[in-house]
Amino acid sequence: MNKNSNLSIFFNGILKENPVLMLILGTCPTLATTSNVFGAFGMGVATLMVLVCSNILISMLRKIIPDNVRIPCYIVIIAGFVTVVQMLINAFFPELYDMLGVYIALIVVNCIILGRAEMFASKNTVIKSALDGLGMGIGFTLALCSIATIREVLGAASFAGIAIPFLADYKIEFFVKAPGGMMVYALMIALVYAITSGKGPKKKSFSCSGCPGANKCHSKECEKEDK
Repeated sequence: MNKNSNLSIFFNGILKENPVLMLILGTCPTLATTSNVFGAFGMGVATLMVLVCSNILISMLRKIIPDNVRIPCYIVIIAGFVTVVQMLINAFFPELYDMLGVYIALIVVNCIILGRAEMFASKNTVIKSALDGLGMGIGFTLALCSIATIREVLGAASFAGIAIPFLADYKIEFFVKAPGGMMVYALMIALVYAITSGKGPKKKSFSCSGCPGANKCHSKECEKEDK
């Protein structure tokens, strides 16, 4: 077993292929559940559990599931794990259950989970699929909590429902509303892109060869090629 390969699979989902900030998946729960850190963390952990469990089972059954009905089978598997997670949250964390509401059930159609099932779990071993689900789930949770921290602290002067007294007079309610969520989300995407790319967009090089008007063009690029 290649340890470096397994580590890269795990860490890819956290930053390099972060489902929210790099692949731009799962935007609906991202915007809907990030006005509060507690809700964002709960959604992240619930999605992580479903991701890992569904990836493992789909990988185990990848040679048994017929190719022509694989998507319905994946959805049934995912729906089963979502139901279990939903019942556990309702039983042990009723406040979180009420906070997340319908978005727990909508994990079934979360494109992150179905996408990893189709693109990774159905083609790789159980260990690799589990690591992929774990990495993607942690990356999803970290992204949600980061966005929620900014929105809740600036918009509600609190953190995970705990009031921050010295910010009470300076809170900006715009950040806990939908437009504020969109703005923070966009800024986070831009920040992560800047960190991971390291450089700005590369300048494209153009050639005048094959251009019918090259002889009549007096641009600096053409002059350089003539010389």
